[in-house]
Amino acid sequence: MASLFKDPTKLSAYRDRRFSGTQEEYEEALLTSTTVYVGNMSFYTTEEQVYELFSRAGEIKKMVMGLDKNSKTPCGFCFVMYYSREDAEDTVKYISGTILDDRPIRVDFDWGFQEGRQWGRGRSGGQVRDEYRTDYDPGRGGYGKIVQKELEAQRQLVDYGAGFICTCHATKLW
Repeated sequence: MASLFKDPTKLSAYRDRRFSGTQEEYEEALLTSTTVYVGNMSFYTTEEQVYELFSRAGEIKKMVMGLDKNSKTPCGFCFVMYYSREDAEDTVKYISGTILDDRPIRVDFDWGFQEGRQWGRGRSGGQVRDEYRTDYDPGRGGYGKIVQKELEAQRQLVDYGAGFICTCHATKLW
């Protein structure tokens, strides 16, 4: 049966497949971590905006914006590290679902930031979820990358065909 409410016994809706330990070690890391993962952010949200909102829950130790691994531009997620577990818990409890830059953000406990996790894991450099999105989302770069490539290919085909037709009409046949 579907539920309208988040399962209070589950620490995180996300499981990082690149975590090298066991499920038990992963759950222990989630229970003790002072790091939160923030998702569903606009590509245009600034570090200053994130800092302003998240510092309301506690003193921030470090913040790392998620970046497209090719263009080195923000790609809609970040990690916020606090000095205390209590501040991280308050963030998940009170800030998750808050509207930031006209978008409802998702905040989850994270097992802890490590260098390299700031890069998008999608084929085109951004987040995997943005590869396959078929709806137009201006806060996340428009259409998904695969749809954008298909649209560009169609445009080139139409432009090529139009150029060919124009060339034929411009040639004198008599």
